[in-house]
Amino acid sequence: MTKLWNTIKVGNLNLQHRLALAPMTRSRALHDGTPGELSALYYAQRASLGLLISEGTQPSEDGQGYLYTPGIYTDAHIAGWKKVADQVHQAGGYLFIQLMHAGRMSHPENTPHHRQPVAPSAIAPKAQMFTATGMQDIPVPRELSLEDVKATVEDFRKAAAAAIQAGADGVEIHGANGYLIHQFISENANVRTDQYGGSIENRARFAIEVATAVAEEIGAERTGFRISPGIPLGDLVEGDKGPEVYKYLISELAKLNLAYLHVLHGGNEETLREIRSAWPTLLMVNRPSRPLEELGRDVDTGFADIASVGTWALANPDFVERLKAGGPLNEADPSTFYGGDQRGYTDYPAMN
Repeated sequence: MTKLWNTIKVGNLNLQHRLALAPMTRSRALHDGTPGELSALYYAQRASLGLLISEGTQPSEDGQGYLYTPGIYTDAHIAGWKKVADQVHQAGGYLFIQLMHAGRMSHPENTPHHRQPVAPSAIAPKAQMFTATGMQDIPVPRELSLEDVKATVEDFRKAAAAAIQAGADGVEIHGANGYLIHQFISENANVRTDQYGGSIENRARFAIEVATAVAEEIGAERTGFRISPGIPLGDLVEGDKGPEVYKYLISELAKLNLAYLHVLHGGNEETLREIRSAWPTLLMVNRPSRPLEELGRDVDTGFADIASVGTWALANPDFVERLKAGGPLNEADPSTFYGGDQRGYTDYPAMN
C-alpha cells in the first residue's frame, strides 16, 4: 500500500493520500429531504478520508427513489448541506455531493409529490421498493418526453449550482447502480426510438448532456462521474452493445476534462484495464469485495489513482488512522445501514 499515502490533486483540491469516502445511502434526512444535524457530524467524523463523496442526493422531486434520502433543490436543502460542508471543512476534509436521480427505481409513496416514477421507457423493473407501509412492487414508470429529458438535464445543472452554493467542493454525477442515467444506457430499460435510444451514441447521449451541463455550470474541475459497467443492479441489462456504449461514453466524457471518473468495479479486469487506458485524468476505483490487504493494489499498479472506501469507513470514522497504524476495525452493523438515529451512524467508536 505504499502509494496510498502519496499526495494527489483532484481538480483544484490537494489531498494528502489516495483514499476517498465512497457514496453510501444512509436514509437519515428529514421528511423534506433536508440533511439533519447528525449528517453533519457523520461526514465530519470521516474528514480524514480527505475527499468525501456524499450519499446519493436527488436533484428534483422526481429524482427521489428511497425514503429519507436528501435533496439539493430547495433553500432548506442548501441550508442543511451548508452545515455539512462547513463541519467537513472545519475538520480538514472536502465534500462532493453525489447527484442521484433514481428514475424508475422509486415508488410514489416515497416522493414528495406522490407521482408515478419517470424513466427512459415505460418499463418497470422486476423489483420491490421499501416504503413506509412495507415492501411494494415498483410500478410502471412514465416515459420521459423529449421536453422532460431536457428539463431533467436542467435539474442536474441547477442541483450542481445549489451544491456549490451550499459550500460543497464539487459534485459527482451518479451514472451507475441501476438509476436514471444507467437506465438510458441499458437496453431493457430504454427502448426509445428517438435520439435517446437505439444506437450506441443515443444511449450515451443523456449521460453526456448531464455531464456537459454540470461542467458548464460549476466547472469541470468540480465535476466527477460514476459508472458501474457490467453490473446488473436495478434489473438492468446493458446488452451486447453495453461495452461499446461505455467505450463511446468514456471517450466523450474525457473531452470534458472532468475532475475524475469513479468506477464501481464488478471484477472484470479487462474492462478496468480498457477504462484506465482510455481515461486521461484521475480514475477512482471502488471494489466492494476486496480484502483489506489488497486495498492499495489498484493504486500501486497504476490501475487507479484513488481507492474509494465504503463499509469500512461507515463503521470506522477514523479508518485512515486505523489503516496507517494497523489497528483493528469495527464491524459494521447491516441492520442500521438505512434509516434510524445515531445508532450505527455516528456512534461507531474511534480507535483508542
